[in-house]
Amino acid sequence: MTAATQTTDNLAVYQDRISRLQAEMGRQGIDVTLIGPSSDFFYLTGHDAHLSERMTLLIVPQSGPASVVVPVLEAPLVLARRELFDISAWTETESPAERAASLLELRDGGRETTIAVGDQLWSVFLLRLQGALPNATWVSATPTMRPLRMHKDERERELLREVSRRTDEAWEEFIANDRIAGLTEQQAMALLRDRTAARGLKIHGGICASGPNSASPHHHTGERVIKPGDAVIFDWGGTLEGYHSDVTRTVHVGPAPDAFREVYDTVRRANQAAYEAVRPGVACQDIDRAARDVITAAGYGDAFIHRVGHGLGLDIHEEPYMVGGNDLPLAPGMVFSDEPGIYLEGRFGVRIEDTVICVEDGGDRINDATRELVEMN
Repeated sequence: MTAATQTTDNLAVYQDRISRLQAEMGRQGIDVTLIGPSSDFFYLTGHDAHLSERMTLLIVPQSGPASVVVPVLEAPLVLARRELFDISAWTETESPAERAASLLELRDGGRETTIAVGDQLWSVFLLRLQGALPNATWVSATPTMRPLRMHKDERERELLREVSRRTDEAWEEFIANDRIAGLTEQQAMALLRDRTAARGLKIHGGICASGPNSASPHHHTGERVIKPGDAVIFDWGGTLEGYHSDVTRTVHVGPAPDAFREVYDTVRRANQAAYEAVRPGVACQDIDRAARDVITAAGYGDAFIHRVGHGLGLDIHEEPYMVGGNDLPLAPGMVFSDEPGIYLEGRFGVRIEDTVICVEDGGDRINDATRELVEMN
């Protein structure tokens, strides 16, 4: 089942989002926004557009009705949403770029027209559109989409809380019932994925990194056999109506030695420090700094090699980013990860990740899975 069929068919939600995009375009001097199949397309229309060599394009002018240029064989898929946009179906012998250009009704090839393009539009489509509109000015649509996507509405926050709750349940069941020693990383990850999927979530990716592999933050889960004495990082999640959970927990197989306990305690304190720093008006970089200061003070600063967090929603990584140099102030409705880590090359790594919503009086952490050190068999 696709995100489009899972989500509510309340078209008023999507009409409001298109209207808010148009208002933002007016503020930023954007004449037209073009969005290809992507999370942005789904956010604005509720339709999970098919990505292929055939161009599908959402056209949003600064005022007036939006349009969708779509292959004729896929036109039936958007008919239920024709109240949101005009439908322009192109045949196999037509140029969809020329069809899109004709809909824009731009004089002299788009002269003095500023067109914003979604970041996930394939370059081959962009090049064809630029060829059809040679005199337009082309910019990224991120500055206009970002204010909409970053501030989650009530329904989005409900979905994020629920998908996180179900993911937490899967973890608690996993650590209570499953044995991982003797399994490969892939086998252990499959157990956790199955418990997550059993709660009605669509699974995305997942990392199981054991022993020295846990010192690689984006390790590719493989055939290494998990052994007693290993640290094991599990980074996984699922989606509910298109909205993601993203959780990381680190366990130890068998009794944990003092060296591991020290690192684990440092990461847990850093995770808590970042969470306690969340409140409206605080710069994103200050959330990163709160965690980094804890880890640096403990002597592991050089081993914290990534930002502390990223936005979360219809994409697993989206705005805002909790990273040094980002002075964007937090605001209620922003949702992001809190995931400090320490990685000791050749030895082990530890990462603890939760999802946090910025609310009026601080932060709302929507993961409740235990952050206490777990020793598994």
